[in-house]
Amino acid sequence: MATQATPIVVPTDAELLQAQADLWRHSLYYLKSMALKCAVELGIPTAIYRLGGSASIPDLITALSLPVAKQQFLSRLMRLLASSGVFSVVDSTEATYSLTPLSYLLVDGIEADDHINHAPFLLTVTATHYIDLAMGLAHWFKQDAKKPPFDHVHGASLFEESMERKHPEFHKMAMQGLIVHDNFGTNIALRELSDIYQGINSLTDCCYHGDGMTAKAIVKAFPHMKVTVLDLPQEIRKIPTDGVVNYVGGDMFKSIPRAQVVLLKMVLHHWSDEDCVKILANCKKAIASREEGGKVLIGDIVLDPASEPVMFETQLLMDVCMMLMKGGRQRDLNDWRDIFIKAGFSDFKLVKKFGARGVLEAYP
Repeated sequence: MATQATPIVVPTDAELLQAQADLWRHSLYYLKSMALKCAVELGIPTAIYRLGGSASIPDLITALSLPVAKQQFLSRLMRLLASSGVFSVVDSTEATYSLTPLSYLLVDGIEADDHINHAPFLLTVTATHYIDLAMGLAHWFKQDAKKPPFDHVHGASLFEESMERKHPEFHKMAMQGLIVHDNFGTNIALRELSDIYQGINSLTDCCYHGDGMTAKAIVKAFPHMKVTVLDLPQEIRKIPTDGVVNYVGGDMFKSIPRAQVVLLKMVLHHWSDEDCVKILANCKKAIASREEGGKVLIGDIVLDPASEPVMFETQLLMDVCMMLMKGGRQRDLNDWRDIFIKAGFSDFKLVKKFGARGVLEAYP
């Protein structure tokens, strides 16, 4: 029996007017990204920080050595960014702005263990190398292309040596952005989730173009633990040996150094489900039995429609981001369950939500 067509409901006048405003907003969302990029390139977050935490538009014009004639335009830029939560308004009369937690992440030069300047990530995903992917997305869908959009457009793979040869400056920034993306939150996790590390005697950290920072933080928090870092040989050669962490050059698709526990932090979202199953199967071979405390720890985005709308939108944007860049994906709990089962694990659980991410444990 043919499915009956759903009757078309003609929107009301009020709905159409609201729809037009919504269409304007969605069509111009990119201007928020570009305004934020502009603010970072001008050094506005750092300038506000150095001016004591708040600054007027004239203060910023002076601190940034901008032409006085640009004052009215800077005011409009800051007004937009403040409405988006990038800055907060201290005094609307004097147009004075202060940092928010978001813009604090973009301050350069803060000497604190927990602070990582996120500018490299922002500047990577707002660069023309990346914007071009989004601009050509409809064309990519029409092509019988098995490669992700990035490889299809640039003829090279993001984060890999092929991109370094073609566009060394962008590659350098992208690698810095990847490290920022992967390393942020490590110390917060070690404080808030210290219980999941209790009883672990040995751990292998499977990295994807890492710098060893996570492993060093784990050893600092748990000096008794034997920690090994596995990464590609060319990446391992870049990390200075410290006599504390064991660094091994290899390939997680082939084998993983044995340990009681294997850690995969912000790794699996780079890969397809089939590739993730291969990686996880090798993890299962490397860890101890469940009775001996064997498990795989995963830190990655867990899509959750029950999250508040802005957080869920962030997760979905990161999903399309991975689709464009690496052909990977973000996963909900059912997706995670499927790849764990296919890799031979007996059970898993979501330990805790962690910002836009989640911490999962998979058991052999």
